[in-house]
Amino acid sequence: MDIKTIKRIEKATQGNIGDSIKIAIVLVFFIIVCIIASIFGATQNIMLLAFATVIGAYMAMNIGANDVANNVGPAVGSKAITLLGAIGIAAFFEAFGAIVAGADVVDTIKSGIIDPASVRDSKVFVAVMLGALFSSAIWLHLATFLGAPVSTTHSLVGGVLGAGIVAGGMEVVKWAELAKIVSSWVISPVMGGIFAVLFLVLIKYTITYKENKNEAAKVVVPFLVFFMSWAFVLYLIIKGLNRVIPMHFGVACAISLVIALAIFFGTRPLIVRKAQKLSNTKEDIGTLFTIPLIFAAAMLSFAHGANDVSNAVGPLAAINQTLESVSDQVLSNKAGVPFWILLIGGLGISIGLALYGPRLIRTVGNEITDLDKIRAFCVAMSAAITVLVASQLGLPVSSTHVTIGAIFGVGFLREYLKKRYYEMQQTIIQAHRGKDSIEVEKFLDQFNKASVKRKGEILESLKRNEVKNTLNFSKKEKRSLKKAYKNELVKRSAINRIIASWIVTVPISALLGAFSYFMIMWIGIEL
Repeated sequence: MDIKTIKRIEKATQGNIGDSIKIAIVLVFFIIVCIIASIFGATQNIMLLAFATVIGAYMAMNIGANDVANNVGPAVGSKAITLLGAIGIAAFFEAFGAIVAGADVVDTIKSGIIDPASVRDSKVFVAVMLGALFSSAIWLHLATFLGAPVSTTHSLVGGVLGAGIVAGGMEVVKWAELAKIVSSWVISPVMGGIFAVLFLVLIKYTITYKENKNEAAKVVVPFLVFFMSWAFVLYLIIKGLNRVIPMHFGVACAISLVIALAIFFGTRPLIVRKAQKLSNTKEDIGTLFTIPLIFAAAMLSFAHGANDVSNAVGPLAAINQTLESVSDQVLSNKAGVPFWILLIGGLGISIGLALYGPRLIRTVGNEITDLDKIRAFCVAMSAAITVLVASQLGLPVSSTHVTIGAIFGVGFLREYLKKRYYEMQQTIIQAHRGKDSIEVEKFLDQFNKASVKRKGEILESLKRNEVKNTLNFSKKEKRSLKKAYKNELVKRSAINRIIASWIVTVPISALLGAFSYFMIMWIGIEL
């Protein structure tokens, strides 16, 4: 047996040990949640509640493995924080947000996709909720395995839709609500992409395109931090803390503004001092965004834990409430969430993220397009601003789709700018055809270091000097130029995979939900 074979065996053995440890942790977690449910949950049909709790914990783990990547992926991809550090921050703030700010009344019929009045039988209602939970968790698990970030809300909506139709027929579906979900497939990524592009263009024209980037950063970056602080504090209040301390949107804006001003005056001297020590390059200036990116990852994770934990614990809370009052024939479409259920949801998200989240974090952070710290900052800002704007306009958005759309946006903007820049260079080279190569290289170097305004003036000057005759490209040169234009900075394979997974999320979850409901009723549950 040669050395290479031995190394392959050792590597495989290590991988198996890792998988075994993960499975052991998951099994221990499931045992613990069963014990918690039996102690603090409904006293009726404890075995059924324990089974439902395991399914809810499984759903929470899949949310952590798939959805949380959107909050920390850009920061990891830009190397603002390590993968291990991101997992630690996200796991803590996801659980903290779920436990502290997730205790709001949860709509168990998620997004109002079916009419609760049409499902009055307790047994049928529990089966619908179990089927929806199980099917959405299975789809999230499969999507994570395929490396496709999908919406957990859409997954649960599909599960409820499929189980609800089998239980009560097509008439139970609220088609207007379903249409809103479908519209979010377009609205979310488009809005996310637009805002990310606007932020990136702003930073380029106010900082990175300037000849003296350091001086520009001293002025602009503090204001960017101010705006980010305002947006993220407001986002945090609306998506998380507002559940604990309800307040008017105007009050939330005022509180956010005061906190942002305090952060602005506190961080401005620090930013100025750090900028003075940096070299006049885009890469060094990008380091000024490291702390804001870590802050963004924490805030997004807290808000996500507070908001999306309901996708795991909402149906579980409904089942628990139903088992507590089996004799009550009037089923409410809302259920208060006990602390023990929130605890399971928060811990489940954190465990799922820690064990199975790295794959999706790498997908979001690295595999779609290269993200530096400035681009990652724009993605994080887009995520917060899009959700804020959409919530005020009443538009349905998915945080997953928003983040991925923002990454697509900055990637496509890079492709466009690269294409224009290549075209400019070709114009200069053609204008200097026949001249010494050293002179051409010197001119190109001056052109590269010039400001955007100065570059435009140089190109206009070349055109006024009647270089039209020398600008006629040969067929070979045109083919070369076209090939350069097609240089992909956004991986099309990733786009196709992700968009396809978005489109099939609701249908596949619905089919799985219908099948799960049928199997649960066939096996039989007793209340």
